[in-house]
Amino acid sequence: MYVESETSICPQCDLPVIPFAELEESEDARQLDAQDAVDPLDERLNPQFMGRGRGLLIVLGIAGIAAFFGPWLEQTAPELRTWSGYQFARRLGWLWAAGIAWPIMITLAVTRRTIRQMRGARFAIGMLAAIVVTTVVARLVISPTASPYVPLRFEYGWGLYAAGALGLVALVAALRFGGSTIDLNTTQQLRHDDETLH
Repeated sequence: MYVESETSICPQCDLPVIPFAELEESEDARQLDAQDAVDPLDERLNPQFMGRGRGLLIVLGIAGIAAFFGPWLEQTAPELRTWSGYQFARRLGWLWAAGIAWPIMITLAVTRRTIRQMRGARFAIGMLAAIVVTTVVARLVISPTASPYVPLRFEYGWGLYAAGALGLVALVAALRFGGSTIDLNTTQQLRHDDETLH
């Protein structure tokens, strides 16, 4: 407001006159700088945020748990009996893998709060989905065998096929978890298409 040689004290408020470049940064400017310093990949998302594949994986996990408790095998001889994945797992311990993978997958999807964390969990979630698919395929290949004296007739139930299908969908969803780094719109801060991100 004043030429440097004009005055050293403001005649209106008696404060020293100094160049703008030497003024301290305001609190508003500091907050803006702090926001700008956060990498978009590291912005913390709302816990309710369901974009970038998070909601899909949670829904798949819940459906996978339901399929694990659904009928995996319907036996008609020597007795009428329906076996769920849970009942199979109590007899054959390796089948627990198909049941335990889903809650872990849900936990991983819920607890990833940044895009970087989501993208970092892709491999782990993909492995969990692959475990489910492998377990279902193994159950289909290793069928229950009848004894020479007792006939055994059965059909595989919808729960087994649903678990396998959900595992395949979850495997594809895991590869896309967190989305692309090109489109970085989040619920925290609206980003424009022409904005350069560093």
